[in-house]
Amino acid sequence: MPLSPAAPVRPPGGGVRSLRGLGAGLPAAWSGGRGVPPGGQPGLFADEEPAPLLPRPQQPQQQLQQLPLAPTPPRAASAPLPAPTPGLLLPAAPETLHPALWRAHQLGRPAGAGLPSGFAALDAQLPGGGWPQGALTELLLPHEGLGELRLLAPALAAVQAQQRCVMCFDPPASPCAWALSALGLDLQQLVLLRARQPLKGPARSRLPAPDVLWALEQALKSGHVGAVLAWLPARLPADALRRLQMAAQAHDGPVFLVRDVALRHQPSAAPLRLVLACAGADQLRVALLKRRGPPLAQPLVLALPPVLSGPAAARAQRALALRPAAQAGAAAAASPR
Repeated sequence: MPLSPAAPVRPPGGGVRSLRGLGAGLPAAWSGGRGVPPGGQPGLFADEEPAPLLPRPQQPQQQLQQLPLAPTPPRAASAPLPAPTPGLLLPAAPETLHPALWRAHQLGRPAGAGLPSGFAALDAQLPGGGWPQGALTELLLPHEGLGELRLLAPALAAVQAQQRCVMCFDPPASPCAWALSALGLDLQQLVLLRARQPLKGPARSRLPAPDVLWALEQALKSGHVGAVLAWLPARLPADALRRLQMAAQAHDGPVFLVRDVALRHQPSAAPLRLVLACAGADQLRVALLKRRGPPLAQPLVLALPPVLSGPAAARAQRALALRPAAQAGAAAAASPR
């Protein structure tokens, strides 16, 4: 049997056989039941000649006929627009899709109504028509005793009228019971909470008491508090305000945080931030630093409930009138000659 060096194989009995020699004795059933005619399809063997490839018949290309379009009749320029189809629904305004959506020139619409502040001018500028409930409200002021309690007294008294308590966390000084009663607050429904180890001196304005922050968060989550008023220091953990805001969302009342005005340029999780300043005797200037709506160009001047007697209010007015002249004299003395 001839050898084929092109494709040698070694059978079990030894020797080398070519593919052509092996294929000579194969039955026709191994090759599909037919022989391999010369010039046919390629068979099982390497030395067979492949069949020539036949050209694929080309399909005749169909010519697309372009149908002429019917001319559109010109429309008169003065023709009125067609009337809307009856029953056709127009797209809704974005602010009606969800309470958290509002336009840039509109005030945000909270899920619930706001708590009236007792000052009509302020309620007109607050989203919801009052203090937000279920959210933080930051009051930024240069020092305590500026009139923040007189500003919040009407809202706190309204909460107590619903037989709900008001909790004050870590106040800077002991409140005056006579003054609170004069503002309409019920002392029986007022709860004061202080730190077990209160910080004194400069440390109070820099570091927070951990137990106060924990108690404040737990009080908001409990659902048994009507309103919360807390005095917080300047330095807080990075996630402290975020945690308080998340806890306030489960609370159905107002939450007021009193902080230093130096923090006005720092970001905050509180949806509402107000800057308070003195505007005279029994008057308070309120600037809306942040709200869900457009910024307020000019601050508001609110008349607070008077707590000064007649002579004391007159002395305060005279001191306020002399302040610009004193500041001008000090500036002239400090200027180089």
